[in-house]
Amino acid sequence: MPDDVKTSAFDGVVAEPGVAKPDPILVADGVTRRFGGLHAVNVGHLEVQRGAITALIGPNGAGKTTFFNLLTGFDRAGSGRWRFDGDEMSRMSAYRVARHGMVRTFQLTKALARLTVLENMLLGATEQRGERMFNALLRPVWGGQEKANTARAEELLERFKLIHLKDAFAGTLSGGQRKLLEMARALMVQPKMIMLDEPMAGVNPALVQSLLQHIIDLRDEGMTVCFVEHDMDMVMGISDWIVCLAEGEIIAEGRPNEIGANRAVIDAYLGKEHGTAPAEETS
Repeated sequence: MPDDVKTSAFDGVVAEPGVAKPDPILVADGVTRRFGGLHAVNVGHLEVQRGAITALIGPNGAGKTTFFNLLTGFDRAGSGRWRFDGDEMSRMSAYRVARHGMVRTFQLTKALARLTVLENMLLGATEQRGERMFNALLRPVWGGQEKANTARAEELLERFKLIHLKDAFAGTLSGGQRKLLEMARALMVQPKMIMLDEPMAGVNPALVQSLLQHIIDLRDEGMTVCFVEHDMDMVMGISDWIVCLAEGEIIAEGRPNEIGANRAVIDAYLGKEHGTAPAEETS
């Protein structure tokens, strides 16, 4: 997909915190989370554009992962509401959020080490008839679905270049391979949006480009991608839109070139080498 097509949704969108997007798939309002005296998340308004790659950046402790946890049902917000594809999600449990099409991966991978790669994939499939006790005794009830799920799992493993490891225990995979497995497993539910928490953390440089291309391919196929990442070269290279948090609050939003030149972002996180030279002070 040409660059002018994939980013055209942001034409005319002003680079400022809380700015409205043309077609948001996720809208969050007044989302807060405190840990004792620490205000970990205090997001007034955020919209995530459908079909784009949005990066969430910020210094350590900025509240990025906590915000992910709140949106996906792995933690409970102190206040606030958010809607995903028009549905209210604020008090939903994690499994219900995933069934609505918003799935996430974790900074520390959650593969089950003593199950095979294929078995890990099959765990990601939803509404499996054989999970019910009575149905489990009647193979004709779930056999066809099991075959379809296995075919989809193998197709995804082929796509992520893990098919040759399908019978290997997940615990034997490298860190990068486990990241690929977790991303592939998330796609088993055919989500509308995938949220990746530091997808490059601990990944061998040889696999980084493969992971980046998978993220771009997902966007080009129409999926919404939102990710947390500290590797700023990667963020600037593949993001359509960037949101910067500091001390739990959104301090900036914009396209990569706008964020790279934003004084507040530079001061909070990037460092002068990523931005424009500071203006000379006048008396």
